[in-house]
Amino acid sequence: MPVNRRSFLKIASIYGILFSSNAVLASIFSNWKTRPQPDRIDVHHHILPSVYTSALAKIGITSAGGVPLPNWNAQKSLDVMDRNGIATAITSISAPGIYFGDFEFSKDLAKRCNEFSADLISDNKMRFGGFAVLPLPDVKAAVNELEYALDVLKLDGVVLLSNVDGHYLGTSKFDDLYSELNRRKAIVYIHPTVPANGKFPKMKIPTSVEEFVFDTTRAISSLILNKTLKRFPKIRFIVSHAGGTAPYIAWRMSLLDYRVHTDTINDLKRLYYDTALSASPYALRSLQELVNPSHILFGSDYPFAPEIITRMTISGLNTFNGFDEKQLRGINRENAIDLFPQFDRK
Repeated sequence: MPVNRRSFLKIASIYGILFSSNAVLASIFSNWKTRPQPDRIDVHHHILPSVYTSALAKIGITSAGGVPLPNWNAQKSLDVMDRNGIATAITSISAPGIYFGDFEFSKDLAKRCNEFSADLISDNKMRFGGFAVLPLPDVKAAVNELEYALDVLKLDGVVLLSNVDGHYLGTSKFDDLYSELNRRKAIVYIHPTVPANGKFPKMKIPTSVEEFVFDTTRAISSLILNKTLKRFPKIRFIVSHAGGTAPYIAWRMSLLDYRVHTDTINDLKRLYYDTALSASPYALRSLQELVNPSHILFGSDYPFAPEIITRMTISGLNTFNGFDEKQLRGINRENAIDLFPQFDRK
């Protein structure tokens, strides 16, 4: 990806990622042409197949989180992965998701996206995994698609948005789905979206910059307050963007019910967190104080975040002084292998 220092800084400011020293910037540019041995596992990597973007375009949707849907294909992902030492990307459909008020549209699009993901995996052995998208808020259809996606297509888990039509994760409306996910000991990847019906302040800031992290936090709070994490303890949840603001406000969240302060903190410690758009000392220090490094996973957010952000994420992790070499290797790969042993090349 051609880049100069000015465009680099512009992209950095758009995505709200700041680094602590010029040495970080220098390392990014000096190593731009290197091709490290693929090793990382990227748990936050999106696909936008034409079957998805064409369906959305037909109903007038061409953007997500305040930015246009990026132009994507499998080869672009593979090229970025090769240039940045990513052995495997576990892919997902991002916001705005697949539900726009029409249950049949959602069911059909979920199946077609999941079948595309299965074909992508089949055509690129060990390079891609896939989180299945489910047609919530139709719970029965979601359970049926879960069965098809995991048992027939052999996908690696599911992706759920922080809220669907205003129903936040943790709501009892989704209990039948949680029960089946729990029975399967499934991995659930939580990706943010915007609040339903545009209920947020109108500012000249892309909603993906702030509202996504706030909505992630709302979803985590809902999972805790509704006791979903306790009632379905075998589900393994991965949350995007270092948990939104949850690590920073963990103590405040625990005060929602001061009698179970420790329980709330322990619930937060059980979750897994990715590093997408969060590999700065400001976010990592807070996350490090909350969770064991074994619960932190590498995430790029490609292609919504362009390749230069992947480089920034890698440099941010490498220059952060809070992780030793073993912990950093865990974040880049080994922690994901614990969740997805099928991607261990040994």
